[in-house]
Amino acid sequence: MQGLVIRLVLAAGLCAAPAVQAQQQPETVSPPSLPRTVQSPILTIDSDRVFLESEFGQRVAEEIEERGNALSAENRRIESDLEAEEQELTLKRAQMSPEAFRSLADDFDEKVQSIRRAQAAKSRALNAQLDEEREAFLAAAGPVLEQLMRNAGAGVILERRSVFVSASAIEITDAAISLLNETIGSGEGAGD
Repeated sequence: MQGLVIRLVLAAGLCAAPAVQAQQQPETVSPPSLPRTVQSPILTIDSDRVFLESEFGQRVAEEIEERGNALSAENRRIESDLEAEEQELTLKRAQMSPEAFRSLADDFDEKVQSIRRAQAAKSRALNAQLDEEREAFLAAAGPVLEQLMRNAGAGVILERRSVFVSASAIEITDAAISLLNETIGSGEGAGD
């Protein structure tokens, strides 16, 4: 019986030894802030997410939204002014000859069409600014994405939406956003 107890104590000690030893050894895990480098010949990325969630893309979105809101407010003000002018013209109609009214109405219509063209041009300019900013972002992102590709030993980065199925391990969108934020930031002044 005593031999059985000694064997149980020794067995328990042997089982506990690796756990105690593991607690005493320092851990050699890389810091959580350093993203692990995927090793794959093919990587995938969600380019829309990279743009929209990067500091650069967020700055652009804020600028476009601000300009869009200003344009919308201007359109509402112009619409209100034109409605008032149309009401005034309608009230004058009873006191005017049909020819005189037609002349004023034609002038008013031309004014409205001219304003519409001008406001549409402003809207197109806003869309063009977004396109230009995206192009500037892609130009600045190119070297950063190439570095991610080299670090992974990859030969290509594919757009995530054009891939039917892939392992999540080759998806580098989050790593790209993080590295782009570190290297190009919001991109302010980059095009100046």
